[in-house]
Amino acid sequence: MIEVEVHQQLRAFLREQGAPIWPHHLTMARLVARAFRLQRSALIQAGPPSGLYSGYRLSYLLPAMVWPGPVILVAPEALQQRLLAVEIPRLKQWMTAVKAIHQGDRWPSSRFQGILITTPKAWLADQIAHRSLPSVLTLIDGADDLEAQIQDGLSCQIAADDWRALMLARPEQSSLIRETLVQLTHGLFQHPVNPYGCYPLDAPEIEALLTLSQNLQRSNRHPSGADGSSSSPEASLTDGRNSYFDGALEDCPTWQQLFVRIQAPNALTWATLARRQGQFTLHSAPIDIAPHMSPIWHRQPFVLIGGAVDQRSEAPIYRERLGLPDLTCVKFAPDRRHESVQLYLPERLPMPNTAQFQTAMLAEVRRLLAITPAGSGLVVLLVNDVPLKAQVGAALAAEYGSRVQVERTCPDETGILVAGWRYWREQQAVLPQPQLLVITTLPIPSLEHPLVAGRVAYYKSQRLNWFTHYLLPETLNELQRAIAPSRQEQGIVALLDNRVNHRSYGHHILSALSPYNRLSYLDETSFAAPNISY
Repeated sequence: MIEVEVHQQLRAFLREQGAPIWPHHLTMARLVARAFRLQRSALIQAGPPSGLYSGYRLSYLLPAMVWPGPVILVAPEALQQRLLAVEIPRLKQWMTAVKAIHQGDRWPSSRFQGILITTPKAWLADQIAHRSLPSVLTLIDGADDLEAQIQDGLSCQIAADDWRALMLARPEQSSLIRETLVQLTHGLFQHPVNPYGCYPLDAPEIEALLTLSQNLQRSNRHPSGADGSSSSPEASLTDGRNSYFDGALEDCPTWQQLFVRIQAPNALTWATLARRQGQFTLHSAPIDIAPHMSPIWHRQPFVLIGGAVDQRSEAPIYRERLGLPDLTCVKFAPDRRHESVQLYLPERLPMPNTAQFQTAMLAEVRRLLAITPAGSGLVVLLVNDVPLKAQVGAALAAEYGSRVQVERTCPDETGILVAGWRYWREQQAVLPQPQLLVITTLPIPSLEHPLVAGRVAYYKSQRLNWFTHYLLPETLNELQRAIAPSRQEQGIVALLDNRVNHRSYGHHILSALSPYNRLSYLDETSFAAPNISY
């Protein structure tokens, strides 16, 4: 069986190459090989993610190389570069039978039996529209980001050029199109400035777009109505055929997507403004992607691989949100000897929603910086709130000078980096690993963010627990990814959000941070203390 062959080859390869030891290499390789043999889908949570240098990738590459049939490997571009430059060449030099590798977004030929490496964006576009890729087993590395990538792939954007294209495509409606553009511009720029840069469309703005779509529909019908159609505008917008766009709007597919989307009950439509230019961009995306993805998952077997996509090994929430079918689910626990962190969790700080929090938090940060050994490494402060991030950076810069930098891509190795969660997630693979990681507040999505509020409103309308179904999973995923570099060096993580100690969801947070050695007090000796995880 392929499981035995993969086990033997991977074990021999690891021994000969001296590859980094990951305790679950052989188990995961057998699971992937089993998925190939049975053509059965699987979801593997390989443990806390650590960027491009995660150790688990040999465990799916070797089964893909051994399997005699074709394979599709979906991975982000940055990961593809590492696979093609480092991981795959090492395997090719060692293996006797070498499999063909092709990078691109199209299947090379009907006779191709190798591995096609493509991006999530290209794969999703093909599955949603083109469907030119064959239904062969598909490996998807990066399941942590897959939901966001799917929503991005299903979203549509209307910018200034699209308005001009629409007027060129429908010159008889140019006056109405221009009036709608003016009305939306006036209404959107009345919204007060917010730190998130996005603004959900109000009812009058949605109504203006619906009026435009209905007029475009009526003018596209036969002038005498000889087609005999009796369907309503709403029905034709949602029947999936978009027949009223045939001909005149065939060059404006983004508009037809927007007009269909704003009619959907689970869509979120918003605008981003360029205030200096006096322009805006419309965005629309589905909140619930499960109906869109469920047919795709049934077309071919697949293996989803991520770090920690769900708190439970069966991944019920993750599977529900992505519309995944019944499949094999496995979750590997972190190595307690090599992947634990020292967790400092003070108990007497004010709650983040109180007026006293900022002062107490800054005082604690100053104390932590004072006891951090000079020249010991990078210190990272994660601040979720946009205005607070700038305030913390300014306050610390007044004391530590140029050593403090706010979201700079090339900080000093012994500097103090103040960053938001998204920036840290995107840049941590190329930044030095922090000696001290300070989490000021939990990365719970803010209800003040218009898009978060829109998703919460949708979950409420579906009678779902919006906190456990949306906010908590997002928080746990972000938190585990943020501390992944600290696990590699068994560094210190200081969590200054007292909600962990006093809220019912606190035990979920601590479970996500496990394994850790909890410290009740932090001083100079803590940076050299042995790590005993539990």
